[in-house]
Amino acid sequence: MAIAIKSIPVLKDKAAVHFTTKIAENSAKKSSIDFSKQSSVASKILAKAKL
Repeated sequence: MAIAIKSIPVLKDKAAVHFTTKIAENSAKKSSIDFSKQSSVASKILAKAKL
């Protein structure tokens, strides 16, 4: 027995515009995480363990 292929929903009109504007807003808010503090702590631990 074959499984029917489902169609992919497509955004139209206002929904599509709203979706693309939200993508642009969220992309602008994106920031990176600074792991320098954690990295320095880890290197101190490894230095103390002589690894």
